[in-house]
Amino acid sequence: MFSFMVVLIALIAAVLVLVILMQSGQGQGLSGIASGGATRQVLGTRQAPDMLEKATWTLAAVFISLCVITNFFIDTGEQESVIQQRAQDNPSQQGQTPPGQGNGAAPLPGQGGGSGPSGSGPSGGGGN
Repeated sequence: MFSFMVVLIALIAAVLVLVILMQSGQGQGLSGIASGGATRQVLGTRQAPDMLEKATWTLAAVFISLCVITNFFIDTGEQESVIQQRAQDNPSQQGQTPPGQGNGAAPLPGQGGGSGPSGSGPSGGGGN
């Protein structure tokens, strides 16, 4: 359904562009070029611009409405993000401490807990 709506919006957009280009502006636009001015001959002198303007407003309203309605047809599916998938795959790791902070890990330099090469262990240092 979503693909159908997108195709319909694209077709309306193409027709809207053509209708806008057919309108006469200050430079007469493409309305005099298209079909040799047949729109003015078939519809009359004043009726063609009015009809093109009404068609423009109608197509624009339909275009905007379909764009808003299409949002409700987007298929979200049951896709999960990578973060959600990893959280479900590893539920036991959520309550654990990070690596390096466990019981058997060596302390980082400057945090104490062991005697280093400088002799600054719990005994208080080297002697003479």
